[in-house]
This record gives sequence, structure tokens and C-alpha cells, in this order.
Amino acid sequence: MILTLILISIITFVITNILPGDVAMMIMGTQSNPEALANLRENLGLNDTLFVQYGNWVLGILQGDLGTSLLFKMPIWPLLLQKITSSALIVALSMSIALLLAIPLGVWAAVHKNRWQDNFSSSVSIIGVSLPDFFWGIMLILIFARALGWFPSSGFVHPNEDIVLAIRHAFLPSLALGLGLMAHLTRMTRATMTGVLAQEFIRVARAKGLKEKVVIWQYGLSSAIGPVITVAGLQTGYLFGSIIVMESLFNYTGMGWLTYQALLNRDIPLIQATVFSIAAAVMLINLLIDLLYPIIDPRVRLS
Repeated sequence: MILTLILISIITFVITNILPGDVAMMIMGTQSNPEALANLRENLGLNDTLFVQYGNWVLGILQGDLGTSLLFKMPIWPLLLQKITSSALIVALSMSIALLLAIPLGVWAAVHKNRWQDNFSSSVSIIGVSLPDFFWGIMLILIFARALGWFPSSGFVHPNEDIVLAIRHAFLPSLALGLGLMAHLTRMTRATMTGVLAQEFIRVARAKGLKEKVVIWQYGLSSAIGPVITVAGLQTGYLFGSIIVMESLFNYTGMGWLTYQALLNRDIPLIQATVFSIAAAVMLINLLIDLLYPIIDPRVRLS
């Protein structure tokens, strides 16, 4: 994980520094005094080599200093902390919705393999994979916000202010992301569950006279859930990528909105901080899932 973070930091830093444009000129404007512009470049360390600039940037990260946003004119760390907390709510809700829908649907399809239930599940998965997330977002706004008025169509409330209102604002973008993710996880659940149900210990459990619900949900799903949770962890990268579009659609000022604003205004320190933070968050989530494996699957503890 540490080596991967170092590699990500190098890629992020190099890509953002080879983009065209002059950061100092963006701060002072095109009509600025050349002498003042040169002094600003010196103060910002832009005249140093990329190696030195990278070392200073990493040293700042280790000290909790991510720099100052050129766009918002404030330290990046408190801004980042506020926005990533807001987006974490959407990611958590999206993943919960996807798992709550995908696991029963995938198990249902595996139990009724090659029947109409399996065909129905496959059709739902194909529709979910084929249609983009912003389509689901637009449809949810039209139905649940405009027509029914159940949820707000835009806006943002921080969870620290009012958790219920924050969930109401985050629910529709979370549902839009969750529907797309649900399609992938349904197919994965169906595939792993089909393989587990064909194994010898399932036949032994049925031969012992155990109830079918116990065989499927206690024995079958507990053995099949590991790969599904692993794929769900890997899909957090997909969620953080899609959240940029979804937050812009719903005017939800979270991490995705912040990243988009940084890219739009070429706020180099903020771009570096947001990209690196998202990558670190995805890696941390996958690390936690790896640590949960002994709890999810007893066979890991035994091995």
C-alpha cells in the first residue's frame, strides 16, 4: 500500500506539472509586472527542479500541509476534510444500496439458474450496465424530485449540521450511483453463488435434511460473499470517479464537485490534493476489506 501510494503521488505530481500554463500568471493575471511575477515564481518554488518540488510537496503532506488553494484562497486541508466527509456519505449510501439490491437478486438468479428468474436478473444487470449514471440521475430528479417531491433535486447539507437532511440531499445521487454498481455486483454474486451451489458440501447439507433457506443463505452465501465484497471494494474507485459527474448534476458540493472546480480553474495544488486523497481513500477501503476477510469467511482464519 505504501509503495502504491508513492507511485500514485509521483504520477499525480508529474501529470499536473506538465499541464500547459503558468501557475504564477494565473494568480497575478496576464497583465502583471514581470518582476513581481518572477518573485512569485521564486516564492512558490516554481523555479526549482521537479524533483525538489516533488520532495517539498511530499514533505508537506507528511506534515499535514497540502498547500493553499489558488481558487478558494484558503488552506486545502480543512476544505478537503469538509468535502470528503460529504462525499463519503454518498459513497456509503451507494454501496449499501448496491449490496442490498445485488446480493438478493444474484442469489435468486443462481438458485433458479437458466429459468425465467435468471433471465430477469440478467436483463436487469444488462440494463444497469448499459445506461450511464447521469441518465439514472436525470430520471430520478424527474420522478422523485419534480413529480413526487419526495427528495430535493439539488443542494447540499453537511452531515454535522443535520444528518437527516443530509441523507435526504444525498439519497438521489447515491441511488443513481448504486443502480449502476448494483448491476456489476449482481452478475458477480450470481457467478460466485452458482459455483458454490454446485460444490459437494452443499449437496451434503441438503442430504442431511437442512432447510433450503439455511443451505442457501447460511452455507452458500457465506462461502460466496468474499469475492463479491472484494469487487465492491474495487468499485469504490468507480464510485469516486462517477461522483464528479453526479455531484455536478445534483449541485452537491462534495469531493467530486471540488475536484471538478479544481480542474476547471487549473488549481494545481488542489488538483494534486484531491486526486491523491481519492486514491488514498480507495486504497484504504480495500485494505479494510482485506482485513475483514477473516470475519467474513471462517476458512481464512483456519488457513
